[in-house]
Amino acid sequence: MNEINADTKRYLPNSQIEIINDAIERGHVRHVVFDFDGTLSLIREGWQQVMIPMGVEILLETKSGESEQELYDVVNEFVTRLTGKQTIYQMIELANEVEKRGGKPKDALEYKRMYLDRLWTRIKHRVEGLKNGVLDPIDFVVPGSYDLLEALKERGVTMYLASGTDLPYVQDESSVLNVSRYFGPHIYGALDNYKDFSKRMIIQKIIKDNHLSGPQLLTFGDGYVEIEDTKVVDGIAVGVPTDEVGKINVDEWKRNRLIQAGADMIIPHYRECDRLMAYLFNEE
Repeated sequence: MNEINADTKRYLPNSQIEIINDAIERGHVRHVVFDFDGTLSLIREGWQQVMIPMGVEILLETKSGESEQELYDVVNEFVTRLTGKQTIYQMIELANEVEKRGGKPKDALEYKRMYLDRLWTRIKHRVEGLKNGVLDPIDFVVPGSYDLLEALKERGVTMYLASGTDLPYVQDESSVLNVSRYFGPHIYGALDNYKDFSKRMIIQKIIKDNHLSGPQLLTFGDGYVEIEDTKVVDGIAVGVPTDEVGKINVDEWKRNRLIQAGADMIIPHYRECDRLMAYLFNEE
């Protein structure tokens, strides 16, 4: 974990690119991993407003005597803490909280399906609008995403998409956003048998299969999981704590969490793509 004081900020001159660790070995990147939701895609923006109320509703059914606010605090804590991991882990925690209160929990997979049904109600119009051309994909990606992906493609790196969202959704949503073409066969997501997939497994496989040294791997992510997993193998980790509503500023809570997870750099979006590439690839 980074011991750096997150209140101390240092940027590249005239830039929003924040440097946390200036000791990284730049110019060696050959393989790049992206998280999906919040890092590239904004289709699922607002998912917390679906998951947390569902959890509170389920815990209220245990009649534990706690207030709705108290239960909100419980659910908010574990949903937030487990963000970036596969959805099933949050549902396992929900089942545990039901059991703690003397209730009989449903299987975590059933809770997950319930959540996904509710989330689909929230985002259905977005996906369908993108598929039929009513909505523009550029409005549902982190700003500058296409420029960044093109810049990486031009530099000949291999790109991977690794998401805690279920694989069929990642495949579908990356396709409607027109980003799947950058990743080819390297699109990974959560499986019902959740022990068969993790971001750490993907990252370690990339390192092993390609005989990489740490600085040859670069990861972009808005969750602590992919940042931590990248630093375990001494890769370069760029935290992307985008304010998913305004799409301009850094989400300060996310920023602090990503720094604690070990992020080497923090960026609010990819609008400064050329400057970012010049720095990471040591082209300045």
